[in-house]
Amino acid sequence: MEEKRIYGIIEAILFAKGEPVSLKDISNVIGKKENETKKIIEKIIQNYEEEEKGIKIIKVDNSYQMCTNPQYFTYVKNLYNVPQKKNISQTLLETLAIVAYKQPITKSQIEYIRGVSCEHAINSLIKYELIEEKGRLDTIGKPIIFGTTDYFLKYFGFTSLDNMPKVENEEDIKKQVQDEVFNLK
Repeated sequence: MEEKRIYGIIEAILFAKGEPVSLKDISNVIGKKENETKKIIEKIIQNYEEEEKGIKIIKVDNSYQMCTNPQYFTYVKNLYNVPQKKNISQTLLETLAIVAYKQPITKSQIEYIRGVSCEHAINSLIKYELIEEKGRLDTIGKPIIFGTTDYFLKYFGFTSLDNMPKVENEEDIKKQVQDEVFNLK
C-alpha cells in the first residue's frame, strides 16, 4: 500500500473515532507492525506541525487522537461563542426560569406555579436542548422531573447553576431569565 494512502487511512480513522485510538488498533487496520505504524504517525505529526495545520495528532498513552491545533483555539472558540438565536417566547422564558430555579421539578409543579398548561413550552425547551428529563419522582404516578442542560449553562454563560443570580420569588426569576436572554441577542 502506498504511503499517501496509509496517511489517509490513519487520518480517517482518527477523525472518525474522535477519541484516542490505540497504536495496536491502527496497526491492525493498516496491516503494519506497531513500530512501523508509530514511525508513520510521527511523520504525519511532523508534517502537520511544519505546515501549521488547523488540526494535529496527539499521543495519549499508547494511543493517538486527532484534535484542534491549540494555536487556532481562539478562532474556534469565537465560532462557538456566538449565541444561537432561538425563538424564545414569553411563555418559554417563564417556564425556563421556573425549571432553572426550582429544579428538579415536575410538569404539574411548573403548571401550578404558572397557573396554565405548559406541555408546549416543555416540549419546545427540550427541543432547544435547554431542559431535559432528569428522572422520575418517587411518588404516585412516577411523574417525570425536569432540569436544565449543560447547553443551558453555556447559552447563558454560567459555569454551574451556583453562578445563576440569586432571586427571591417567581416574578424575579421570570424577569432575570428575560433580561439574560434579551441581553444575548
